[in-house]
This record gives sequence, structure tokens and C-alpha cells, in this order.
Amino acid sequence: MSFGELWWQGYLFTLFYDTDGGGFPVWQIGLGIGGGILLFGILIPYLLGSINSAVVFSRLLYHDDIRNHGSGNAGTTNMLRTYGKGAAGLTLLGDVLKTAVAVMIASLMTAAPMGGWVAAFFCMVGHIFPIYYHFKGGKGVLCAATAVAMLSPFAFGCAFLTFLIMVSMSRYVSLGSIVSALMLPLYVNAENLLFERGGLNGLMAVFMALLIVWCHRANIKRIQNRTESKLSFKKKDK
Repeated sequence: MSFGELWWQGYLFTLFYDTDGGGFPVWQIGLGIGGGILLFGILIPYLLGSINSAVVFSRLLYHDDIRNHGSGNAGTTNMLRTYGKGAAGLTLLGDVLKTAVAVMIASLMTAAPMGGWVAAFFCMVGHIFPIYYHFKGGKGVLCAATAVAMLSPFAFGCAFLTFLIMVSMSRYVSLGSIVSALMLPLYVNAENLLFERGGLNGLMAVFMALLIVWCHRANIKRIQNRTESKLSFKKKDK
């Protein structure tokens, strides 16, 4: 079986492939797929997502905790504002890699691409509520962007363009993230119609969008009060 077939059909399906044509009981197939999704689509992505790059690099490089500074968010934007471009770049790379690994493992080991979308959501959950850091993490935007770029390139391109437009107009990274998240389900479903496919991706996109908006509820209040920090590439003095 080729890599493409593994990617689109899911590795678990190959475990139940019977060359003799005898087949396997439906309950065994369902149990195998369900167990695979639980392990590779939920548990492993959550544990990978809980590895927070911002916390790791702020401790390793600055002997500090990023959650004690700025917005208190353990994410790329707060790293940029607090420590500068280098720290933000490392944080971005770390969060991209952990999400990519989680999505790839789930896509290969479960009924892809459904498994990839489930893994993306629970990687976000792990990033936002990391088990290793007292369930206090980031907001999951970069995790969502990485996963969508892998699973739905058209939707990612549209959401990223929306993000750039909103940030360039307002200089609020949070506003760009919120609007892009709200538009994501529409973009995903538009891609489904364009390429005549469907599945759980539209529903998972809704869950991801709602989670991102919920994580930005404090930012929404600050935007309304005009107290939200605007994007700046200058490193703050300590």
C-alpha cells in the first residue's frame, strides 16, 4: 500500500484488510478505529499540545515564565512583545512542529482525514490547557493555523489573508485571530463544496473557531475599551 493510500484511508484500515476476502466483524473494526482515534486522535495530540514552547523557551533562555509578563498568555505574540523576535521565532517553530507531528500521526494511524481534524482540535486543547503547566497555556491560534494549513490549504489561505487584512487595518493581532477563526468554518465548507468532499472537518472547524474566540474573551473586552496592545516589533526594555 502506497503512502498516499495510507494517508487517505488510514493505517488502521490496513490492519483490518483481509486478502482472503473473509473480512472481519464490524464490531472489531469499530473497536479498532475507535481505539485508534482515542489514542492517536485525542490522547497523543493532547499530550503533544501540552508541551508549551513559550513556557519552555522563556524558562530555558531567560530563567523566567512568560505567563508572568504582558497579557499573561503563553503564546508567540506575548513572547514577541516581551523578549523580541528571536524568542517569538523559536516559539512559533516549536508550536508548529508539535502540531504537525500530532496531525501527521493521527492522519496515518486513524481514518484520515477525520483523525487529523480530531487531533488538531485536541492539540489545541492541550496547548490551551496544558497538563504539564497547571492547565494554563496559550490560545491555540498557531496550532489551529498549522493544522488547517496541512488539512485544508484553501481554507488556510483564505483565513490567513483575512488575518493579514484585519491586523494591517487595526494592528490588533487578537482581532485578526478572532475574525479569521469566525470565518474558518465558512472557508472549510467552501473548500468542501469546491472539491466535492465533506466529513467532520466542517464541524471540527466550528469547534476550533469557538475555542479560539472563547480564549480571546478578555481581548474582546480590551478592544472594546481601547486598551488592547497593538502590534509592535520593538523589544520592550526589562
